[in-house]
Amino acid sequence: MTSLLYSEVEEELRAAVRGLLADRCPPAAVLERAESDPYDLDLWKTLAGEIGVAGLLIPEEHGGAGASASEVAVVLEELGRGVAPVPFFTSSVLATRALVQAGAAGLLERLADGRSTAALAVSFAASPYHPSRGSSVRSADGRLSGTVTGVAGADVADVLLVPADGGLYHVEGAQVAAVSSLDLTRPVATVTLDGAEATRLGDVDVAEVLRFGAGLLASEQYGVAQWCLDTTLAYVKERHQFARPIGSFQAIKHRLADLWLDVVRARAAARGAAADGSPVSVAVAQAWNAGVAVRVAEEALQLHGGIGMTWEHPVHLYLKRAKATEIALGTPGDHREALASLAEVPGPERGQQ
Repeated sequence: MTSLLYSEVEEELRAAVRGLLADRCPPAAVLERAESDPYDLDLWKTLAGEIGVAGLLIPEEHGGAGASASEVAVVLEELGRGVAPVPFFTSSVLATRALVQAGAAGLLERLADGRSTAALAVSFAASPYHPSRGSSVRSADGRLSGTVTGVAGADVADVLLVPADGGLYHVEGAQVAAVSSLDLTRPVATVTLDGAEATRLGDVDVAEVLRFGAGLLASEQYGVAQWCLDTTLAYVKERHQFARPIGSFQAIKHRLADLWLDVVRARAAARGAAADGSPVSVAVAQAWNAGVAVRVAEEALQLHGGIGMTWEHPVHLYLKRAKATEIALGTPGDHREALASLAEVPGPERGQQ
């Protein structure tokens, strides 16, 4: 049976990432730069170069660490706890997974040490079940034309990877236009290809890449939920009404107990998806974790009272990250529907109540 416990190596990796984020990227610092310059590329260089997170999924023969998804999941938990504005998920998870499939050794070596950052031109609203959602790209005579909407990480990527007709292409000269995003810490862009020159790198299974990404996104969602719960617990012990901490009121205790149970289950689901990676485990993790992250963030905002409603408190960044990831790589409804099919549990017949 696969263990869901954290290994010693994973705990050491967690400590390194958490320590760096606490020093360089506390939530208040993320909030301060959210509207002007959301990405912290100096932080990313340190994470990629000194801690080595950029090459975790890259095989050792290409300069990477050859680590498993479980190590990557630990990094995502911490980045979720800090709503860290770095392109780890888009470059070191999605784009790297596609490059590994295509066998693009040269680009993998560039990504392994953080020299370059890549983005996979797939809509963040696409899913393992609808991988072409938001994309209308076609290839002809070594050139690509079309548009991909809602591409995360494209505006800061040095390498743009575009899947088309079963292949993965390295494209230069694409038009990348940033668009408004609910999540201020993870901008999205529209990628327009107008006969852009493209180099075919190899074959790619976009649905599998998105399934892999969805499974690991559950760890980020768990990290968001854990921060919201921890921060709210600390706040209700400090805020007083009627000469008592509000956390001593029974109604508040019950709400927090329910949230704690939700978060514990989210951790188990995320660990299961990272360790197993099967379609069932991924569907379970996303069907549960996406909603939990939103629910805990909403409760955190409410239980913080007046300060929680203000722009000055970072809790709204977590709510926006949670809401954005709820519709990323498949909605909870998409994953529940897939899970029912995978488990051979038929849905109600049309017309039944």
